[in-house]
Amino acid sequence: MSMPIPGTAWPPPEWADYYQRIAYDDAWYSGDRERLVRAHQGDTHRPGRPGRLRSFLTRGLWGRRSIDHAPGRDRRLHVPLAGDIASTSADLLFSDLPAITCTDQKTGKRLETLLDEGRVQETLMSGAEQAAALSGVFLRSTWDKEAAPRPLLTVVQPDSAIPEWRWGMLRAVTFWEELPGSTSVTVYRRFERHEQGRIMHALYVGTPDNVGRPAPLPEHPDTADLAGSVGTDGQSIETGIRDLTASYVPNMLPNRLHRGAPIGRSDYAAPLYDMFDSLDEVWTSWMRDIRLARSRIIVPDGYMRNEGPGRGASWDEDREAFHALKIPPTDDKGGITLAQFKIRVEEHQRTAEAIMRQAAQSAGYAATSFGLDADRRAVTATEVDSQDQRSTITRKKKAGYWRHGVAEQLHVQLQLDAVHFRSGITAERPTIEFGDGVAESEQQRATTLELLHRAGAVSTSTKVKLLHPEWDDADVKAEVAAIHAETGYGAPNPVDTFPL
Repeated sequence: MSMPIPGTAWPPPEWADYYQRIAYDDAWYSGDRERLVRAHQGDTHRPGRPGRLRSFLTRGLWGRRSIDHAPGRDRRLHVPLAGDIASTSADLLFSDLPAITCTDQKTGKRLETLLDEGRVQETLMSGAEQAAALSGVFLRSTWDKEAAPRPLLTVVQPDSAIPEWRWGMLRAVTFWEELPGSTSVTVYRRFERHEQGRIMHALYVGTPDNVGRPAPLPEHPDTADLAGSVGTDGQSIETGIRDLTASYVPNMLPNRLHRGAPIGRSDYAAPLYDMFDSLDEVWTSWMRDIRLARSRIIVPDGYMRNEGPGRGASWDEDREAFHALKIPPTDDKGGITLAQFKIRVEEHQRTAEAIMRQAAQSAGYAATSFGLDADRRAVTATEVDSQDQRSTITRKKKAGYWRHGVAEQLHVQLQLDAVHFRSGITAERPTIEFGDGVAESEQQRATTLELLHRAGAVSTSTKVKLLHPEWDDADVKAEVAAIHAETGYGAPNPVDTFPL
C-alpha cells in the first residue's frame, strides 16, 4: 500500500488479528489491573469481526465476573512477571552498549558523538524491552533541525506500523498514530510513510473503525508544521539518501501464529498467558489466607456496647470490668474465643516459584535470571555459567536480530548527518559487536589472572589487558612499565653486570 485508500476499514483487516494480540500482550506488559480486566472482560474485537481470543479471555482470574470482583471490592492481585521478563531481556542485550566501530577514524569520532548526544543506549534499552513484550519494534531515523543539530533515532511500536516486505526484507513501512482532539465519533490520524529516498506525510479524518478522508496538513496543529517541509506534491520530503530510513527488529522468529510474514513473536507467545493468570491466582489466594487468618476475638452479645439505634455495637478490648453478664458458670474462658486460621505459606510459595520457573524457561530464560534458585546452595562459577546458559543462548539469538537493525539505522544516521548537517564525513556501515553478556566479578577476574600467572601462560601485558579491556595500547604499556619497576621484574641481572 501507499497511503490508505479513503473510506476503508482501519486498521486494515489483514492486520487486525495481529494488532489484537499485541494489545493483549500489552495489557500483561503494562501490569495495570484495570487494563487486564478490560482486556479479558471487555470487547476484545473490532465491531463486526469475530474475536478469536474471546473464548480464551473469559477464562481465568481476570475473566471472571462476580460481585467479589466489583469495583471497590476487587481483591485480585497481580504479579508483574510479564514486565520482569521484558525488562530482563533488555538488560541482557543493552545494559552495556555493544562495541560500535568504523574503519574511518573521523567517521568513528562523529558516530561516538551521535551515540552520546542522541542517547542511543537509552533508546535501544527502551526498544528492546518493548520488543520482548510486543513481538518487535521499528527503528526510525529522521531529523528536526529546530530540535537538534543531528539526526534523531526513535522507536515505533509494531501496532503503529503497516510494513511491506519483499523476499523477507522491509521494502517500505507506514507509521500511524491517533492525534489529540480525537473523539469517539471523529478520529484524526497522522500517517508517515517511509520509502527509499523519501518520507511521505498525510492527515486523515475518520471514525474509530474507518480511515475516513485525506485532509490538508494545516487542518490539525500537530501536522501544521509539516506543511512547510513537504515538497510540491504536498506530501513528500526527500531524504537525500537511497537507504530506507526505517528498520524492523523482530524479537524472535518465527511467529508461530503468523508464519506467512517475517514478523516477530513476543516472549509471552509460548504461550505464557495461562501461567501469568495462574500466578496471579496463587498470589491472590496467598494474600486471602493472610487476610482470613488475622486474629479475631469472638465474644457474647453481653460484652458488646450498644452505640444507639442504627449505629450498631462495639467491643472495647481495654475495658477492665463487665457487670450483669449472663455467662454459663461452667465456661472457664468467660465466653471469649480466639479464632485464627492457618496460613499456607509453604504451599503457596512453592507453587508460585514453580510457575515462575516454568514461565521463565518457556520464555527462553534461566530461572536464575529472575532470582530463583540463586541462594539455595553455594555454587561454583562453572555451575553458574551452566545455569545461565539458557539466558545466554536467548541473548545471542536476539543480538543477531538487533545487530543488523542497529547497523542499518546507524549507517542511515551517518548519511543523514552528512547530507543535512554538513558533517563532512564519509558515511559507512558500522560494525556492531555484542559482548558475552556475562559480568565477571573482581574476585573471579583475580582468580583467573592468578591461575594464568601460575601456569606461566600469559605475559604481563596480556594480564593488564584482561584486567582493563577498555585501555588503549599506550595505557597498557605504561602500566606494564610501572609493574616492572615496582616488582623489579626485567631489571639487569647483577651477575651479568659484575661477572664472578
